[in-house]
Amino acid sequence: MSGAEFSLRQPPLLSRAGFDRADEIRDDPARMSAGWPNARVLLIDADGRYPVNDSGGLHWIPAADLADAPPGDAILLGVAGGDLWARRVDHIDGPTDDARRGAVRLSADEAGLLATALGILNWHATASYSPVDGAATAPARGGWVRRGVDSGRDEFPRTDPAIITVVHDGGDRVLLGRQAVWPEGWYSTLAGFVEPGESLEQCVIREVHEEVGITVTEPRYLGSQPWPFPRSLMLGFAAIGDPEHELHYLDGEIGHAQWFHRDEVRAALARGDDWVRPEAGAETPATDTHRLRLPGSISIARAMIESWAAG
Repeated sequence: MSGAEFSLRQPPLLSRAGFDRADEIRDDPARMSAGWPNARVLLIDADGRYPVNDSGGLHWIPAADLADAPPGDAILLGVAGGDLWARRVDHIDGPTDDARRGAVRLSADEAGLLATALGILNWHATASYSPVDGAATAPARGGWVRRGVDSGRDEFPRTDPAIITVVHDGGDRVLLGRQAVWPEGWYSTLAGFVEPGESLEQCVIREVHEEVGITVTEPRYLGSQPWPFPRSLMLGFAAIGDPEHELHYLDGEIGHAQWFHRDEVRAALARGDDWVRPEAGAETPATDTHRLRLPGSISIARAMIESWAAG
């Protein structure tokens, strides 16, 4: 397989789950109530932090410790050795982690369950009123819809599609960019939200042009990953660009972009010094400006860069 024809070596971290999402029981309140005494619940706070066990895995609590029946704001995630639920709380006792940092320590199913919980809870946080008539809504179907209190009209979870693109020259160079607020040395792939009336391929061409001022060709789908920050779906593409074309940062989102040789990307991957966003309130660590640092392994950006570099 040539460098121009690479594919993802494996699904991105948040796209590997195979747990049963149990859609068929969401319309059966009696079944959900019957499973509650033996169910487990994942608590998540308003900042998206979740409790962890000693190994960094998800720490579930017995549902019976919370209530005698499923609370109205609980979300049925699926079934895996019993029913699994999620619930947003104000505070979590004990050790916690953040998905951007901690998801690498989760199993495929745990990572998928966490992404599902974050995505649906983040939607609920902004969907208390109908976008149609402004009337109050309440959770229904195990948390998978919000139903008009008076109208009975159902509102369904919102997912925001966004493309993310590895731009390369068909040979040994790849174009990576960085936002102006990122520390020196941090680079990633180019990304942006899909606009109404636009195909995914059209979005790839438009976003790359808006961000770095070049026109790419041959947009080719690679794979996807949920990105629940707050509720996106990242759609991965590869596209061909010409390194001889001058870069222009037209929309102001990208502070700098440059072409990197495959050997330099491979060296950065081998070092393993990924960039990770600092904890809230923490100082951003100093970065060696002569060393390329790439996104952490939770992201589809990292999976695509790794796959291109291996080509």
